[in-house]
Amino acid sequence: MRVDEPTPACRVLIYSHDTFGLGHLRRSRAIANAIVSRNRGSRAMIVSGSPVIDRFAFAPGVRTVRLPPVTKFPDGNYASLDASIPLAITVAQRSAVIARACEAFRPDVILVDKEPSGFQGELMPVLEAASARGVRLVLGLRDVLDDADRLVPEWERKGAVETMARFYDEIWVYGLSRIHAPLAALPLDLAMAARIDARLTYTGYLRRDLPECRAGREEPAMADGPFILVTPGGGGDGAALIDWVIAAYEADPGIPLPALIAFGPFLEAADREGFAARIRPLAGRLAAITFDSEIEFLMRKAAGVVAMGGYNTFCEILSFDRRAILVPRTEPRREQAIRALAAERLGLVRVLMESDGRSPARMAAALRALPDQTEPSRVLVPGLLDGLDAVARRVRALAGAGADRPSLRAFS
Repeated sequence: MRVDEPTPACRVLIYSHDTFGLGHLRRSRAIANAIVSRNRGSRAMIVSGSPVIDRFAFAPGVRTVRLPPVTKFPDGNYASLDASIPLAITVAQRSAVIARACEAFRPDVILVDKEPSGFQGELMPVLEAASARGVRLVLGLRDVLDDADRLVPEWERKGAVETMARFYDEIWVYGLSRIHAPLAALPLDLAMAARIDARLTYTGYLRRDLPECRAGREEPAMADGPFILVTPGGGGDGAALIDWVIAAYEADPGIPLPALIAFGPFLEAADREGFAARIRPLAGRLAAITFDSEIEFLMRKAAGVVAMGGYNTFCEILSFDRRAILVPRTEPRREQAIRALAAERLGLVRVLMESDGRSPARMAAALRALPDQTEPSRVLVPGLLDGLDAVARRVRALAGAGADRPSLRAFS
């Protein structure tokens, strides 16, 4: 489509429950920015539970609404971020905020991130009302959800398949089936499997570009020369990765490149202080920052990346063609490990599993070898980074004469 060709304007509301970390918010931001930049006149609203949404910049045409935040514990349970408020009260408040946002914004399309019925079912009243008004409903899924033995009982408990069949017109998977098929493990009968498959689109991964640089941006001195970027994403579960990298530099003075560690905004204060104390004697070889909402600039400059392997970081590694070591978490979900190991089999990254041993020498050897790894771009994977273009195309279709395939709801 030519840039001067008229496109149907569309109002897209993106729901992101955001109970933990930065992943859902950053994915929603990339999608919203792409929708308004690729579809002239379109508008997007992100309704998010992230407590740090105000620290991110968005493209003109993107609005944000913040939900009362909740937090996730290591055992998988949840609570209100304000411990004095019962979770049920917070969920009711969140549901009311979402309903008011929809009523005010009047979206043509609602794009739901990952949770078909929302956090604790908070989205159900909105789905009911939107469906009755003919709003097009889309479920967006990252490439990997979890192992089958964890995903299946969770989705059965939530009635997720029934919610998909009842409400959603399209299902977008932000990845490629050759890396992972997130719904393949669900025990669907043949009729339901066919219905869902008819609405399923694998978009490819979401390419990331450098954001518009905010005025007065400053970077640590280490970013002026070759360095390794160490990022555990939001940092809430990244202490083990940071500890392992620091231990490698403490044990091996011959690691050729220095490392810049971005702790993440959710790393526990005590952990951050302890790591900072260990880093100080290694000045020149290690440095740290707390958080960078424009970490893409550091990713683009880095000679290599060490990360846990969350969805957004993986997209950035591919987009900026960085050599990478992934150290995926396996609790409370195996999502990162499934993605990382599949990418390693394709030759896109190197993986270190903590279950194989956390010796400093093992990490040091990987850091020494990192500059000689093959860049991801040397591996030909058709459609690998086509996700944002595919999303923009589907939005154009939905904003035009309606979806070009019959609604999944018609089969319900």
